[in-house]
Amino acid sequence: MTPAEIRRLYRIIKVQLEYGLDELLPEHELTRAPLLARKSLFWIKNKHPEKPLGERLRLALQTLGPVWIKFGQMMSTRRDLFPDHIADPLALLQDQVSPFDGNLAKQQMEEALGVPLEEWFTDFEVEPLASASIAQVHTAKLKESGQEVVLKVIRPDIRPVIDADLKLMYRMANIVAKALPEARRLKPVEVVREYEKTLLDELDLRREAANAIQLRRNFEGSEELYVPQVFPDLSNETVMVSERIYGIQVSDIDGLKANGTDMKLLSERAVNVFFKQVFRDSFFHADMHPGNVFVSPEHPDNPLWIGLDCGIVGTLNSEDKRYLAENLLAFFNRDYRRVAELHVESGWVPRDTNVDEFEFAIRMVCEPIFAKPLGEISFGHVLLNLFNTARGLIWKCNLN
Repeated sequence: MTPAEIRRLYRIIKVQLEYGLDELLPEHELTRAPLLARKSLFWIKNKHPEKPLGERLRLALQTLGPVWIKFGQMMSTRRDLFPDHIADPLALLQDQVSPFDGNLAKQQMEEALGVPLEEWFTDFEVEPLASASIAQVHTAKLKESGQEVVLKVIRPDIRPVIDADLKLMYRMANIVAKALPEARRLKPVEVVREYEKTLLDELDLRREAANAIQLRRNFEGSEELYVPQVFPDLSNETVMVSERIYGIQVSDIDGLKANGTDMKLLSERAVNVFFKQVFRDSFFHADMHPGNVFVSPEHPDNPLWIGLDCGIVGTLNSEDKRYLAENLLAFFNRDYRRVAELHVESGWVPRDTNVDEFEFAIRMVCEPIFAKPLGEISFGHVLLNLFNTARGLIWKCNLN
């Protein structure tokens, strides 16, 4: 390791210990080193013992920077993997990241566009509207038309930081894969590689602009989903200009109800939007955390979803769509054997999963639910229980 890598690794360990994150480590030989470090390097103490573990984890990730913040964002959306006391605090990382200087942001934009902002915009707001791990957003108006817009700009000098931290992640993943045979099925190196691709894709705002244009075109004239207009002539790799929207964040349930939103119709439209993206278009927004999803306050009796931040999208080939459709059909037909078989055939669970055991586990989850009236069924909880069932079987396979 280079001196810079050693310093960064020390910094990561130091921050983890300062926030008491060694509490998350399982009992294993690999975890003894950090625990010994806590005892031998007595000056690195948990400086926040009064704070809950989830909050300490959020603060530590925020301290470590964009790579770790993004990882925390990903964790906050995986309610199938992480309990509420961990996922809820991490959800704050989605829109509560410290901004960088607005004047520096303006300078970055002008360098990227090649002209002073006054050439194209008026009423540029130096104070950012929102700040995230990779970029932050400022408001302005188009000089020619007066239309309200937002300017998204990549954080300055972020690429070297991301490269250095990803390199350390690869080292850690390789160590885990070699030292823990049971972890090889989880493919830690492949996970880091996919995470790297996602991060690097988000550094090029031309990709996000193209995704937003495509998704907007797919739902042109729709009463279900609205995607703000992007101005490609004013956008490039590090700056993206798009229409400013006003909406109620999807997590603000009280606000939605106070606005008189038809919650039943809103829920139905969420399902329709999902199926259209997946089955009709084979092109779907893959980063739908609460910071990216809003509801238009206009016409609450005819609610309209608003989708932002199209930096991460997904596609499905015909085989993937077939497996997903057959799974849904088998689930609603209570054909649990077929659900179990499809999970194995598609590779969603390991090939050596015991199908009989998996079928029985799915039946135990689903049958009590189907006994309820349809209006009382929470399919979100159904899916979480199915995920947890599959996860338990995967870990059982890993440990055998």
